[in-house]
Amino acid sequence: FVRRVEAFAETAEPGEWITGGAWDHTNWGGELPHRDWIDAVTPDNPLWISRLDGHMALANSIALKQAGVDADTPDVAGGEIIRDEDGRPTGILKDNAMLMVQEAMPEPTERQLDGYLDAAMKYVAENGVTTVHDMFDNVVDGWVGLQTYRRAEARGDLITRIYAVTPLGEWQKLEDDIDRNGRGNEWLKTGGVKGFMDGSLGSHTAAMLEPFSDTPDQSGFLLDSLENLRAMMEGADAAGLQLNIHAIGDKAIRDLLDIFHDVAKANGARDRRFRMEHAQHIHPDDIDRFAVQDVIASMQPYHAIDDGRWAEDVIGAERAKTTYAFKSLIDGGAHVALGSDWYVAPADPLAGIDAAVTRRTLDGEN
Repeated sequence: FVRRVEAFAETAEPGEWITGGAWDHTNWGGELPHRDWIDAVTPDNPLWISRLDGHMALANSIALKQAGVDADTPDVAGGEIIRDEDGRPTGILKDNAMLMVQEAMPEPTERQLDGYLDAAMKYVAENGVTTVHDMFDNVVDGWVGLQTYRRAEARGDLITRIYAVTPLGEWQKLEDDIDRNGRGNEWLKTGGVKGFMDGSLGSHTAAMLEPFSDTPDQSGFLLDSLENLRAMMEGADAAGLQLNIHAIGDKAIRDLLDIFHDVAKANGARDRRFRMEHAQHIHPDDIDRFAVQDVIASMQPYHAIDDGRWAEDVIGAERAKTTYAFKSLIDGGAHVALGSDWYVAPADPLAGIDAAVTRRTLDGEN
């Protein structure tokens, strides 16, 4: 890990931010990286590299200083600053705490963004993908993506059809945008908002009904209050927008199903297509609710064979028996939409199909 960071840092200009990452600490036994590991090999560059799930990231000391994060920085609701025994930040920030560093980073230029899009379209095309749903994440803002797509469309440069989703917390902005510009065309469509109930299993930020097996003093957390989440979703749904909401832990899933039920009741019947992103660790009692409530389970089979290498250590054997429940949902009559979650997993449909059919973990152990 340190050698790879050092090799990349040698190619960077002094002062330039080093970003990206997609590291996975389970590859070296599970110890989280520390800024002390990489400070000496990044002396001239702020560094901010995320875990592959996008729900925690590592900052070096320069980046923490520029973001104003130190031992006196208070914890953030819906996030966590990992600290050492002396109370110093280790450089690992989770979910909402990540915003402190992200807000200190310089915005990418339009030229950079256009280059990112060009590379992404070529990559998915190489995998046979002609249409994508861009659910963005908590690192890249959905509005920046939409603006980039619109520039490419105006130039006639789009080679991928895109359904561009924007943040749930700014649903009124999307409502206004649709009033001015409509919902798009065959190349670029809008109309959906993306929200987050919780984090991820690998970052131990998925909201669970019972504690994690490997850290029994933790059970994850919600990224916002249920009151705020319900209010945003009810407003967005009333405006005719599609709700696409991230939920991974069994508590987050149950809470989201409850909110979906209440929102549909409040706003009346229509073809709304509620969509739960990931729906990974469903409590068995909640599987049938997807069909009953007509909630789309938007799932990524590759996670089962990737996360499946260590998921049982985190949630235990009993919960692992009913996780990644693709077939149970289908048998129950639910609409199941399979995708990649790229960049977390490869944008390769055949790899996803193989994972869904065989459920064979990448290490061949399960």
